[in-house]
Amino acid sequence: MLVKLLEILLHGMEVVMVKVVLVVMVENVEIVVVVAVATMVVLLMLLLLIILLLMMLLLVVVVVVTVVVEVMEEVEVVVVVV
Repeated sequence: MLVKLLEILLHGMEVVMVKVVLVVMVENVEIVVVVAVATMVVLLMLLLLIILLLMMLLLVVVVVVTVVVEVMEEVEVVVVVV
């Protein structure tokens, strides 16, 4: 009788442990997924920032080059006039 009770208790404990492990695993999977999504979002944001910075640099370079070219043309004209 006691052995049967012990067996039932042990079986119950095993089931509870399995359930707990499953719940923990599911929660951990959710946490891992959330962390993965967060890191992906952060990486995408960083990529966008880098692209924006590169575009800004490109714009600055283009503006500087055009200004320099304009100034050089004006200087040449002035030199020619003189």
